[in-house]
Amino acid sequence: MASLIKPPSLAKTAVQEVRHLSLPIVALGVIIAILYFGRLFLVTAMTAVTIAFILEPFVAVLMRLRLPRSVASFVVCSLALLFLYVIGLGAYTQLTGLYGDLPKYGQRIADIVDGVQQKIQGLESDTVRMLVPTRQRLEEEERQRQAARKAKSSRAAPPAPPTTPPQNPTVPASAISDYIEAHLNSFYHILLMVSFIPFLVYFMLSWRDHINRSFLQLFQGEARGVAARSLEGIAEMVRGFVVGNFLLGFLMAVVSSAMFYFIQVPYPFLVGPFSGLLSLVPYIGLPLAMVPPLFAALGPNLVQTYVLVIVSVSLLHLIAMNLFYPKVVGSRVHLNPLVVTFSLMLWGFLWDAPGLLLAIPLTAGLKAVCDNVKELRPIGKFLGD
Repeated sequence: MASLIKPPSLAKTAVQEVRHLSLPIVALGVIIAILYFGRLFLVTAMTAVTIAFILEPFVAVLMRLRLPRSVASFVVCSLALLFLYVIGLGAYTQLTGLYGDLPKYGQRIADIVDGVQQKIQGLESDTVRMLVPTRQRLEEEERQRQAARKAKSSRAAPPAPPTTPPQNPTVPASAISDYIEAHLNSFYHILLMVSFIPFLVYFMLSWRDHINRSFLQLFQGEARGVAARSLEGIAEMVRGFVVGNFLLGFLMAVVSSAMFYFIQVPYPFLVGPFSGLLSLVPYIGLPLAMVPPLFAALGPNLVQTYVLVIVSVSLLHLIAMNLFYPKVVGSRVHLNPLVVTFSLMLWGFLWDAPGLLLAIPLTAGLKAVCDNVKELRPIGKFLGD
């Protein structure tokens, strides 16, 4: 009887192995396609979730004062919108002044570019003098002098009467209108998604308990406990990371604004928040944080102002990232540097700039799920530090 049982053929085994490997690859490809093509919807949802985590502690404070969750959520969302309105009004005032000074900043930038070009041309000339023989160098200098004389005589000649530029018949008007319409359509979709964020935040805050209970009802038995632990781990990690980053970014924005005000950088209350928040970007935060104040310092164009900006931004970044960040944020997210780098690359590719901001909390949330699911714990250990 045992002799009648034959082992499966090698071809059948190979087909089963290929099928077993192909299904996860196809599923991963489908997930990446959904994340990429649905990025506008998903970024809007993740932004609303992030804001809800930031505002949840304020809702909890009002609930301790015996306010219902719905009323507390409405009050907190209204105050948040008022706070954003005040910040936007201040930013608009600063931007109005900056807009009036744009010609001056443009001239400064043009002078810097011309200076760099002259230095490059000087280096090229020095290289030619070192490498080219004397006779050829003299001939080249003579050609340069003749070209300079011709350019000078052409500048001295009376300007030619203005001529009407020829029309380009190869560019149809419909192509330009289609280009404008396509970009306006994208802008409209972005505004449409942004308009949903306040409502999403309010409903996430006011219906939080109901959403948690309803989500756990989707699981049965032991899976419900795993889902509850995973949800609690994700909430604790994301709340600590998001709230910690928000508090640290707010602190750095305030300190940067005050610091730029004292060293007399133009528009300190505009460039200060930008510099403070950009300083939190992983790996490239320091050079990014220097860009807004250095651009604003082009107005006075003083060497001591540039030096003070570079020194102050560097000191603030080093103190914040080495003293406050590990205690406020780093202790909540246990990801190794390699995973952080790959997550920034992946989410930045899928969702552009919002992906860079959401990469770490999304990856840390995935690690929290893997840590609570027995079959996925090896992946959680691989992602951890």
